[in-house]
Amino acid sequence: MTTFIPDRDFASAILKEYTRNESLIRHALTIEAVMRYFAELFCEKEVEKWGIIGLLHDIDYERYADKHCFMVREILSPYGFPEEYLRAIESHGYKLVNDIEPVETLEKVLYATDELTGLIAATVVLRPGKSIMDLNVSSVKKKWKQKSFASGVNRDVILEGAKILGMELDVLIEHTIKGMQTVAEEIGLKGEL
Repeated sequence: MTTFIPDRDFASAILKEYTRNESLIRHALTIEAVMRYFAELFCEKEVEKWGIIGLLHDIDYERYADKHCFMVREILSPYGFPEEYLRAIESHGYKLVNDIEPVETLEKVLYATDELTGLIAATVVLRPGKSIMDLNVSSVKKKWKQKSFASGVNRDVILEGAKILGMELDVLIEHTIKGMQTVAEEIGLKGEL
């Protein structure tokens, strides 16, 4: 029996079926790009897999926000998604909504960057040119210290993510910015330099 391996077009169609909210779609595209970037950074062979997991990581959020990460299997299993995809997506809810600990490098990256992309995007929106293309780590760190700024971003999760990934926070921020820059126009953060 051959294992079903989803491609990007297939995953994108599922995303559009379950997600209508434009900001959630932009977030999905953001995480997809960041995951692809880190896969290449870590010389992983399955860049497409990393991207698809990033693209679908919030597949249950719009319809089932109160059951986030718990509806992933119900939604994606009928399409034939492999167990490793389902577990990876579920693991980004670690210590937030479940106890599925990120173990694989892919899972650790998803966990570490999901909240961080929100902080970075919020930082960009307040910049005069509204561009991520010239954003630096120190600008994000300055906003990080302001607890009232982007108060919905769980900084503890980001710190925990960096720790389990074995990466300094500044390095994690730097690479997450670079990943987001690869889709700056698609996610509305190209701005004007």
